[in-house]
Amino acid sequence: MSTPQVVSMRGLWKTYDTGLIKVDALRGIDLDIAPGEFTAIIGPSGSGKSTLMHIIGCLDVATRGTYLLDGEDVSDMTEEDLADIRNRRVGFVFQQFNLLATLTAWRNVELPLLYGGVSAADRKERAMMALDQVGLSDRAEHRPGELSGGQQQRVAVARALVTDPTLILADEPTGNLDSISSRDMLALFGQLNRQGRTMVLITHDTDVARAARRIVEIHDGRITHDESRAEAVDLIGQVTKR
Repeated sequence: MSTPQVVSMRGLWKTYDTGLIKVDALRGIDLDIAPGEFTAIIGPSGSGKSTLMHIIGCLDVATRGTYLLDGEDVSDMTEEDLADIRNRRVGFVFQQFNLLATLTAWRNVELPLLYGGVSAADRKERAMMALDQVGLSDRAEHRPGELSGGQQQRVAVARALVTDPTLILADEPTGNLDSISSRDMLALFGQLNRQGRTMVLITHDTDVARAARRIVEIHDGRITHDESRAEAVDLIGQVTKR
């Protein structure tokens, strides 16, 4: 039996109906993302990329069409089932770090496991392992206010990794970082991808998108270009602790 696509979309439409006007944010999206791919979805403001991100991450559902996440049809799931899928299958990294200021780094990382009912001992062990993956195990007891922007975003990446999700979904993850920290973050994504992680990066920035091996362009709710490349931009190297 063949391994299913991580993302498989067919004929996906998303229409927002205000009662006075209907807006088609997505118009017949067909998209497959295979296990282990590093894909950037790029488009300008209003292109539909954020709507597509929300549907990929099961934060929203399409108006019509089908979406299979890791072989499971999520098109008509209840909100409760979607929440369960999000917690188990998708690790999110957002532009805003979304860390709780009163919690230490490892406490922030363990939160998805807390919601999943994992025991306290296992939560800490897995949180520390995730922090080690992003090079921050020595900052485990630091609170967000004691960390740089780049370090805070790596805590957020560790939180995304801690449930061992099928997919890492990053929405403008370098938007609040300086150029050096942005480069470090994209290098980290490349390292995670080479370890077998399926990565989807949502961005408006062409330079950021070039860190991925595949670039999907979206305009006016339609995919207009889909390019796979032999090599991503070389951002590999020592990830610093800025």
